[in-house]
Amino acid sequence: QVHLVESGGGSVQAGGSLRLSCAVSGDTLSTYCMAWFRQVPGKEREGVAFITSAATTTYAEAVKGRVTISKDLAKNTLYLQMNSLKPEDTAMYYCAADRFPYGGRCSGARLAYDSWGQGTQVTVSS
Repeated sequence: QVHLVESGGGSVQAGGSLRLSCAVSGDTLSTYCMAWFRQVPGKEREGVAFITSAATTTYAEAVKGRVTISKDLAKNTLYLQMNSLKPEDTAMYYCAADRFPYGGRCSGARLAYDSWGQGTQVTVSS
């Protein structure tokens, strides 16, 4: 069973940067759709960035141009580089994995993902 553990969250000032990591164990991430979601209390969990087995990436409009999703197969680790952070980026960030993606793009729906990490908190202050 695949196990995901996020790290790299923290508190930063607006305009700062963070790199989130998602360590994958139990299976290789190479054939999965991998994704980062985020959630604010009282709101629905929303997709932030997605990467296919072929390394095709997609991003939510709110973060496009400011974040980059990537993966390191040798380390079996997923990353989210976040730059020019804004207060509205404050959320709990979750790593997710879809073992059997449907189609050429990763799903933006949280129910498509089989495995989830515990989450890592990102707080951006003015």
